[in-house]
Amino acid sequence: MSQHRDENLFASVPFGLPEELVSILAQNSHIRIERIVSSGHASPEGFWYDQPEHEWVILLQGSAELLLDGDKKSRQMLPGSYLLIPAHQKHRVESTSRTEATVWLAVFFSAKG
Repeated sequence: MSQHRDENLFASVPFGLPEELVSILAQNSHIRIERIVSSGHASPEGFWYDQPEHEWVILLQGSAELLLDGDKKSRQMLPGSYLLIPAHQKHRVESTSRTEATVWLAVFFSAKG
């Protein structure tokens, strides 16, 4: 596979989006890599993500607060903060920066094998 592309995770980062912007950067049947851009977004009240795959996420720009089900306190995420969220670990985004775009890199991979 010899494909050369000049891509940049920070190219064309919009701000003030009505919804989070999710871009799939690469994927196959075992893994999916996404860039997620948030602009003051949070999970809807009472909503929890509960996904069948593991998620490794790193915050590249901005700030956010993540809450894992069972935790008493949300986790402050700053540039460089990362977290492995096991499959079916319920979690939610409590908040993201309202003054700058929050850029995440998320790697989803199979919980099987």
